[in-house]
Amino acid sequence: MGHFYFIRHGQTIWNVENKICGATDIALTELGHQQAIETGKKILKEGIQADEILYSPLVRAADTAKHISEITGIPAREEPRLIEQNFGKYESTPRDGAEFQEAKKECAIRYEGGESMLHLAQRIYNLLDDIKAESDHKTYILVAHNGISRVVHSYFHEMTNAQYASFGVKNCAVVRYDFEE
Repeated sequence: MGHFYFIRHGQTIWNVENKICGATDIALTELGHQQAIETGKKILKEGIQADEILYSPLVRAADTAKHISEITGIPAREEPRLIEQNFGKYESTPRDGAEFQEAKKECAIRYEGGESMLHLAQRIYNLLDDIKAESDHKTYILVAHNGISRVVHSYFHEMTNAQYASFGVKNCAVVRYDFEE
């Protein structure tokens, strides 16, 4: 049975400030860089094996992946489909803002100036289908974003809208997903 690992990028200043990053290119904090380095060490210590790291083109995920790659020796390449969801007018606004929380309930409607959750799910599910097709002979580590983590999790687990909206992965957590045969 094939599998892959998902890692959310390290901490950003907007994570600290409780702001929505989305497709806005926000850099890691010093702690975020350190989290990425520690994650690379953890991968080595736990003996996690992978053939390649695929990462979002946004700098916070790219830098996280590059730190992990440098420490583990696992080659890394950019995967454009892993870019975070574009939250449109909500980017840089509070994550817990009432208007954003209400908008999150509508998965088929595009955020004004952004992308719908259904569009996001389509591109991530397509990527996961591609990874699954290769999983008998290749193992990946995906380095991306919290919004992407929700879609990845929903690919493997039934989730209500409320569960989907509240699901999250901590910065630099390593999560393993197994494909069923």
